[in-house]
Amino acid sequence: MTTAQAATQPHVESAEEAVEGLPPGFGPGLMGRIAFGIAIAFALFQLWTAAYGTLPSQVVRAMHVGFLLLLGFALVGNLVARTTLGRVWFWSLGILGFLTGLYNWVFYADLLRRSSFLTTLDLVMGTIVIVLVFEAARRLMGWPLAIISGLFLAYCFFGQYMPGPFIHRGYDYAQIIEHFGFGTEGIYGTPIYVSAAYIFIFVVFAAFLEKAGMIRLFNDFALGLVGGWRGGPAQVCTLSSALMGTISGSGVANVVASGQFTIPLMKRFGFRSAFAGGVEATSSMGGQIMPPIMGAVAFIMAETLDVPYSTIVIAALIPAILYFATCFWVVHLEAGKAGLSGMDKAELPNPWHAVRDHWPLVLPLAALVYLLFAGYTPIFAGTMGLALVVVLILGTPLAAAIGPRVFRYVFWIALGLASAAFLRFGVNFLALVIGALVLACVFVKGGWETLAIVRDSLAEGARNALPVGIACAIVGIVIGTLTLTGIASTFIGAIIAIGESNLFLSLVLTMLTCLVLGMGIPTIPNYIITSSLAGPALLELGVPLLVSHMFVFYFGIMADLTPPVALACFAAAPMAKTSGLKISLQATKLAAAGFIVPFMAVYTPSLMLQDGGAIAAQFGYPVEVAYILFKTVLAIGLWGVAVVGYLLGKANWLERIAAFGIGILLMLALPLTDELGFALAALFIGQHWWRTRRLKASLA
Repeated sequence: MTTAQAATQPHVESAEEAVEGLPPGFGPGLMGRIAFGIAIAFALFQLWTAAYGTLPSQVVRAMHVGFLLLLGFALVGNLVARTTLGRVWFWSLGILGFLTGLYNWVFYADLLRRSSFLTTLDLVMGTIVIVLVFEAARRLMGWPLAIISGLFLAYCFFGQYMPGPFIHRGYDYAQIIEHFGFGTEGIYGTPIYVSAAYIFIFVVFAAFLEKAGMIRLFNDFALGLVGGWRGGPAQVCTLSSALMGTISGSGVANVVASGQFTIPLMKRFGFRSAFAGGVEATSSMGGQIMPPIMGAVAFIMAETLDVPYSTIVIAALIPAILYFATCFWVVHLEAGKAGLSGMDKAELPNPWHAVRDHWPLVLPLAALVYLLFAGYTPIFAGTMGLALVVVLILGTPLAAAIGPRVFRYVFWIALGLASAAFLRFGVNFLALVIGALVLACVFVKGGWETLAIVRDSLAEGARNALPVGIACAIVGIVIGTLTLTGIASTFIGAIIAIGESNLFLSLVLTMLTCLVLGMGIPTIPNYIITSSLAGPALLELGVPLLVSHMFVFYFGIMADLTPPVALACFAAAPMAKTSGLKISLQATKLAAAGFIVPFMAVYTPSLMLQDGGAIAAQFGYPVEVAYILFKTVLAIGLWGVAVVGYLLGKANWLERIAAFGIGILLMLALPLTDELGFALAALFIGQHWWRTRRLKASLA
């Protein structure tokens, strides 16, 4: 084993990670085993409903919230509570939360008939679920999200006493509880539907791939492919995080998972602690915009806009590539400025050998991509992709028990054909294949260990889905307030009034709203709140709806990197052994594309592969896309020079200011700004080359 390969081992083995406000694990003793069993039951329930869909949507949503509350409070009791009384208290809250889900299931038909005429017991159960969702959000996500959602809820109760345009007609207690605690526009609204239908499946899918060894494949491939580049360890971090983003859309979780390996490696190689943490935070957050899985927001966006998920993936493709290309570029410049070269190629693994040794792990991901782009729903694609991973894991010990290699090949081919037959024979056939594999694993060497991997992956997937699910539940309070009171129209009117005279100013206002909200809340509620307010307003100003939602999505991600809160940066701080604020300053520098691309996409939607403009009409759509891409790459490159202060050599302050200004010209879509930007860029690069050449000659 090489030194570089050995360095990956601590990362690969650290399977258990802290989830938001919870320590890792399920807790000690009997209660820990019970919580572990609840997580498995939660996962199996969600997989069953995804595969067969026999329950009404309202029941699935209510049970999803019930399981979230039960597992969330159980883990708080096991891992956080310090006294027996505290553990009893939190377990009681969890059981009570689960009963609210059962109540919606048992009395589903009765609740439909009693709409607008709820009984006292109905109101009590509705009140309980609202209170518990707030408490779970406070425990798992911190105070900011609970406070913001609480202010929206308070507005429903007391908005009739507000001045001016904020006043509403007033609503009684029963109406508010029914709206938020039972309707499909409150806690059980679109966000929790997406969490139950899509997000949970893909979180479990990522957990299975990680247990199967996908992280090792990504790390070895990245080490071998880019480890020898200038600034090798940081380039490895960027590429491995981009690859991780294809299966996991959780930015902060990616920081915790991969940062244990990449940040110490970058520091040992000579990068500053803050820069190493910034590279990890920036590249990990980019996982939320990296197709095919992206982050949970992408599924919510597809449901909100009522478009196929593949449409979101196509729109995100070029911006995601630009985002990570910027990270590579800034790392390249920073390494050149610090005089750092690449890692020793003799110690690096062969990337293609890594693919050769672990290529079966790529098959479920390839199948997932095919199903998504073939027009299948994300629920079906995710469920089938997950099933194929399970088949792969369960088949491994059986193949190992087969003697001659040729027979192993025959076994895998037969198993692959049997698995692919689900497209013709349906889910039941694939379930039979998995059942047969489970039974066979009982009787072969290593089979019980393999079954334990499947069991643990189910539990870890359910645990990892907690923060996303709770965030989706409580943000339903915000959405419910907007639909009940109509306050969104006031905000929309204000943006439209500003944008009538200056669209750029409206975009800046929307960006600042995302960044300010992101100081205390995760990307999902940030996106839902801001898109609900700004999306319709930007549409009125001529911005395509998908582009406006992607604009909000991107700046929701940027909020986790920009000071003063920068959640991803503070997650990297313990591993980098420096302050989260210093890391966030470096991350902001690295994520320059995240600030440029959304603005350019608004003025030139073809950057997100949307409808073309004047260039497409005259020269064809591919020409416009290529032109916009070239212009964007040049602007990003110049911004990298401006923030790092290095190109062919160190750039002085005048050159850095000039590079920044030329990048702005290229970003704008005004008459002559492109022509002027290209001319000044050529002049800038030529002048810098001449100056650095003369400087090197004088020092020789």
